Amino acid sequence: MPDNVVNLWRYRDLSEALIAQSKLAGEGVESFLTEEDILRMNWYWSNAFGGVRLWVREDQSEAALAALGEEIPALFTAEEVGEEYQQPSCPKCGSRDVSFDRFHRGVALAALWLFSIPLPIPVDDWKCEDCDTRWKGEYV
Repeated sequence: MPDNVVNLWRYRDLSEALIAQSKLAGEGVESFLTEEDILRMNWYWSNAFGGVRLWVREDQSEAALAALGEEIPALFTAEEVGEEYQQPSCPKCGSRDVSFDRFHRGVALAALWLFSIPLPIPVDDWKCEDCDTRWKGEYV
């Protein structure tokens, strides 16, 4: 590992780390991930290895933190179709840091552990990452 790099962040999920790395690349910040191959082979080892680590050059760390700390925009236009899209937000706190769950992960993981078969129980819930509020709604 080079001397002039710093561990900027740790992610439990590889997909989150890849999104962050993509955002940094769009801002012109060079970065790389470690431990991602272990998670590609067996994702539930993430906590044991401390997650996927995102590294940047030390002289670009402030720019990287600023890019990753930007507020999620309420509206944006998809240039391909020319339509304006409104980001979903939490009905309780108004945060736009929300995710959509199609399946009940807890049941699927328990079934995977017990029976070696994940059971995809549908829930179609939105979840606020800031206040943990859950609500029903369509994914658009």
